[in-house]
Amino acid sequence: MEIFLLRHGETEWSRAGRHTGRTDLPLTERGEDQARALARVIKGREFALALVSPAQRARRTAELAGVTSYEVDPDLWEWDYGGYEGITTPKIRESRPGWYLWRDGIVPGDADHPGETVEQVGERADRVIERIKEAPGDVLLVAHGHFLRVLSARWLQLPAVEGRHLRLDTGTYSILGYEHEEPVLLRWNAPVEGPA
Repeated sequence: MEIFLLRHGETEWSRAGRHTGRTDLPLTERGEDQARALARVIKGREFALALVSPAQRARRTAELAGVTSYEVDPDLWEWDYGGYEGITTPKIRESRPGWYLWRDGIVPGDADHPGETVEQVGERADRVIERIKEAPGDVLLVAHGHFLRVLSARWLQLPAVEGRHLRLDTGTYSILGYEHEEPVLLRWNAPVEGPA
């Protein structure tokens, strides 16, 4: 079994470094190009299970990549950044010097952005992993940078916070799998090479 992870294409906020959790933004033109390029990675593959975040940036990425059948799974939403939604790290550090998401967490936001701890994101990732393990073949997930980093840490049986070591860029793909029945990273943060 291989688990293909597609991080959605670029949005205006991802390009600007703004934390984008539950704010539902469209892809930029570059993001759409990135999504179309991902089609080469999954072309000709059959997936026993394809799960996509409810966010339009993830659904549009899946569709442009040629995913014709998938299930929207709310557990694949990005980390809820609470009161830091839409704010860049340098801006947050103006009031919290040295702030680091993975260590310091977020502050609660409004009703639409109450916020999550890394452990809560890890609990969602664990539910997705349970679904993956029940699939009778390869799996495809289309979601978000921080969420997929947490999920990959949990796949490796590490604490959710260890996702901090797994940088993930927009429009890239990664593959999880096994070696001698042990969970491993087969490929990480791979760009799609060449013209779309």
